[in-house]
Amino acid sequence: MSEAQARSRRQEGVEELCAAAIRALSGETDLHFRGRRLHRGRRALPLFAPHLHPSLETDDFGSFRGAADGIALRLTHSDAALHQSLLPSDPVERLMFDLLEQLRVEALVSSAMPGAVHNLRHRFEAWSLAFHRSGLTETTRGILLYTVAQMCRSRVTGETVVDETEDLVEVTRGKVAPMIGHDLVGLRRCRTDQAAYAVHALAIARIIAELVDVTEKPNAERRDGDEERAAFSLMMEVDSDLNEHFATAVSGRSRVLEDSDDGYRIFTTAYDRQVNVADLVRKDLLKDFRERLDRRVAGQGVNIARLARELRSLLGVPARDGWDGGQEEGTIDGRRLAQLVASPTERRLFRIEHIEPTPDCLVTFLIDCSGSMKEHIEAVAMLVDVLARALEQAGVVSEILGFTTQTWNGGRARRDWARAGHPVHPGRLNEVCNMVFKNADTSWRRARPQIAALLKGDLFREGIDGEAVDWACARMRARTEERRLLIVLSDGSPMDGATNLANDEHYLDHHLREVVLRQEHAGGIEIYGLGVGLDLSPYYSRSHVLDLAGSTGNQIFREVIGMIERRGRR
Repeated sequence: MSEAQARSRRQEGVEELCAAAIRALSGETDLHFRGRRLHRGRRALPLFAPHLHPSLETDDFGSFRGAADGIALRLTHSDAALHQSLLPSDPVERLMFDLLEQLRVEALVSSAMPGAVHNLRHRFEAWSLAFHRSGLTETTRGILLYTVAQMCRSRVTGETVVDETEDLVEVTRGKVAPMIGHDLVGLRRCRTDQAAYAVHALAIARIIAELVDVTEKPNAERRDGDEERAAFSLMMEVDSDLNEHFATAVSGRSRVLEDSDDGYRIFTTAYDRQVNVADLVRKDLLKDFRERLDRRVAGQGVNIARLARELRSLLGVPARDGWDGGQEEGTIDGRRLAQLVASPTERRLFRIEHIEPTPDCLVTFLIDCSGSMKEHIEAVAMLVDVLARALEQAGVVSEILGFTTQTWNGGRARRDWARAGHPVHPGRLNEVCNMVFKNADTSWRRARPQIAALLKGDLFREGIDGEAVDWACARMRARTEERRLLIVLSDGSPMDGATNLANDEHYLDHHLREVVLRQEHAGGIEIYGLGVGLDLSPYYSRSHVLDLAGSTGNQIFREVIGMIERRGRR
């Protein structure tokens, strides 16, 4: 097992244990980690306070247990709707208010649960020491925020501040205490009443925000603001409204689909087709597209050989690949015994089995070729082109597919529906076009021109994602590879104007969720949603958001590899 695989397995194991603890303490059964983020069903929960996010590289298991207990208490004792309604708009006030609410729920842990009390204390101390030892308490803002966190937790929970930094915070505590002393007392007194507690928490948050603002003014001419960003990087994890730069795909329930006895419908398949995309583009134009794509790939400076090694390690399974002789330990090599007679001091008489990761794997890229993807398609084409090349060097079979419609607003399918008298619930009303850019039996070198056909803009129309996922999975199930990965690249929800108007607005995205769930339950295929500037987690239990504008070079490919490493997370 490679180091990356081992690290991923450890992370998965820790998260499974933490999720189980959170479910047990909170009584909520639909909680799980995905992408190092706690989800309720398919919806990501807020990040809550900074000390609830330990790292496998720097923290022990006790820190993870403490974080799990803290999250469970937050879910049990905090009214999320009330908290959201009271959140201030100012970023610093917002961050402090969220931290103070977390401290409140941690103070409510039952004395009958001494283990949880210990875990919470251990986790907060570990976070505090990490903050201090990183040097952030050496900045004006850093020591202010750190001191307030220590003061408030000590007051609300009745525990002492962290011993190692008690002397360090004394001066700042002396300055801040007169300003927030009354409200500190109120925090302790009102800790069982969230609304009353919030009055004092908001007052403290406002005072601290004003102090932070005062400390910024002398440095107002600092161009980069690195100190401020550094202070907040460990102090606070901002909730989804502030910390996540990407929107989440809009998804809902389709009443038409739920009320239908026969489920998802297709009005007609008479005009659907599957095409080899190279047949749709002139050869001279394909050549121009390929040259343009090659320039884009060259400009990224990607180390393809290294990428291939990482993919081989990640996707391969250990397999015997002969023997390594001339070893000083292992299994005796009979062919070398004569050397012992000739040279009694010879020690290299052994051999060991040579183990190499050997992939038996198929990776299919399914690309959304709807109209909105045109602005991203050059970066997407570069991504799948490089990955297909690296996968081939790693010994992994790859396939590149795309899906769109042959026309806008339904075309001939919609006209047939109109001639039939507009029957209710007609189902899908458009002409599906599934495209093959590279099939599994074609090498990357032979498929290079066809891959570049992704740059042909007039192929992009509308998208019927659910049917496309079914189509790609059917192709994959016809193959013999032991492991199969389907990576769907999209920048939006399924969309076909004619279908949505004739059914309801969530008809297609509801169907996509059903398809992904059904295919995952069938087993044999790992399905990933790779969002282009959009969080696809409402549809795909395994997903990641790519910032193609902000990420360059090898960073994009590290993110894709990281998504696959986390394959067990839901």
